[in-house]
Amino acid sequence: MKKMLPWLITILLSITLIAIVSIILFKSFFADPKEESPETETIEVEVLSADERVEVTSELKDFRRNLKDAEYVVVLSFAFQLDSKKTKEDFDKLLEIEVRPIINRTVADMTADQFNGSQGEDALESKLLNLINPIIPKGKLVKVEITNFMIQEL
Repeated sequence: MKKMLPWLITILLSITLIAIVSIILFKSFFADPKEESPETETIEVEVLSADERVEVTSELKDFRRNLKDAEYVVVLSFAFQLDSKKTKEDFDKLLEIEVRPIINRTVADMTADQFNGSQGEDALESKLLNLINPIIPKGKLVKVEITNFMIQEL
């Protein structure tokens, strides 16, 4: 019996280790795709009335910039929806001194082909959302919309 005890302990530890690894692998392979991973953060946008939306939306009209392709000029207007009135007031103060330069640098790196279709506009909107949110002192930018878009060849 004394000679079999180390073998029994080794076999039990092996079975336990195999069981733990199989449970972890089973959970990772058959995980529910609807479950959120910790890396992704979902932002829930609450439905606002038209008056409430106007109160928390700031506009930047007729933004003009030449593109990376020197022969193209783009004219854009944006609507920025924020999470509260106080955040909108802070955002309006930063609009000309911080937000406009961010948009300027972002658009300067784009070509006319990148603006083709709604995917190009969506990419610009999401990039601006990610670049502008960190500069807002309190609150957050919920949505960026392109309200007017015109691209013209010089």
